[in-house]
Amino acid sequence: MRTVNIHDAKTHLSRLVQDVAAGESFIIAKAGKPLARVVPFDRPASGTTSRVGFLDGQISVPDDFDRMGQEEIEHLFGV
Repeated sequence: MRTVNIHDAKTHLSRLVQDVAAGESFIIAKAGKPLARVVPFDRPASGTTSRVGFLDGQISVPDDFDRMGQEEIEHLFGV
């Protein structure tokens, strides 16, 4: 993601808004320190996308998963 100095952002606001409308995001910075991220309006907010079940049917968890390696762990910790 490209970074734009705040002065350049003010100077080229129309062009930057066109770029964002086309799907390109950018960061506005002042003295090299990021201040704001500009993203397309219709883009989902970060953290709102649900990933639960995205591997459904692609992996399987063994029934004894919670006991796997139990003997080795007991041996290592002297239980």
